Amino acid sequence: MRTRSPFTDQFGPAPGSAWRTRWFHIIFGHEDAAGRRFDVLLIIAILGSITVAVMDTVASAHARYGAIFYVFEWAFTVAFTLEYIMRIVVVDRPWRYVRSFFGMVDLLAVLPTWISLIAVGSQYLLVVRALRILRIFRILKLTRYVGEADLLWLTLVRARRKVLVFFCTILTLVLIFGALMYLIEGPEDGFTSIPTSMYWAIVTMTTVGFGDITPKTALGKMVTSLIILIGYSIIAVPTGIFTAELAASMRARRKYLPCARCGQAEHENDASYCRVCGTELPAKEDQH
Repeated sequence: MRTRSPFTDQFGPAPGSAWRTRWFHIIFGHEDAAGRRFDVLLIIAILGSITVAVMDTVASAHARYGAIFYVFEWAFTVAFTLEYIMRIVVVDRPWRYVRSFFGMVDLLAVLPTWISLIAVGSQYLLVVRALRILRIFRILKLTRYVGEADLLWLTLVRARRKVLVFFCTILTLVLIFGALMYLIEGPEDGFTSIPTSMYWAIVTMTTVGFGDITPKTALGKMVTSLIILIGYSIIAVPTGIFTAELAASMRARRKYLPCARCGQAEHENDASYCRVCGTELPAKEDQH
């Protein structure tokens, strides 16, 4: 049984033309061999163009292979430009595709080189093509994990208020400690403003500790020690919130199929046999 691409649920082939329909399924689909070959070739081209853009920034490689890099980059750019035009031609709603996420990524993948004709140096923005490798998930058919992704998203939605309160509390502490350190240390020790002191408080509270700004006074060091201890205490809070909500969501998705022999009611959604006595469980459609 063929699977549908998420893209084909939002867009369709341009009507009234057999070749447009065929190329739509090749470019946007992954159901047949032609579509999968197109995706593989596209990903190889993307990786090749990124390699060229990255290696061209290495001075020794640029001095030795600069001309080759230049030819390859324009070859990739022309190919991606033609591909982008074909995508617009074969869809039934071109403007909607242009404004979509992947439509914008496709456009950004070809603009830098053309812009480099009038703005020197913009060609190095070509690393944005890495985003297009997201299409590899269509080949790997990761749509089978959509259910699990929905569970994680539902967990985030359910925990949003708790997480929001947590971050508001953290921002309040950062503001307080930032203002306090600005008052204690002052500009002469690197705390030149409250925003700079807040940056220091965030770095210290998360135990990153870049060391670009450090307290010099005894009182400042005492406050720093307090912030570090608070940081260790609060790092686990968002993880705990998410874990608790995830566990609750998973419990809510379980089906309770009582065993006819021992009466055990709690089983996983996909259970076929009782986890206590091994008796075959009744089918779900029989549970009324």
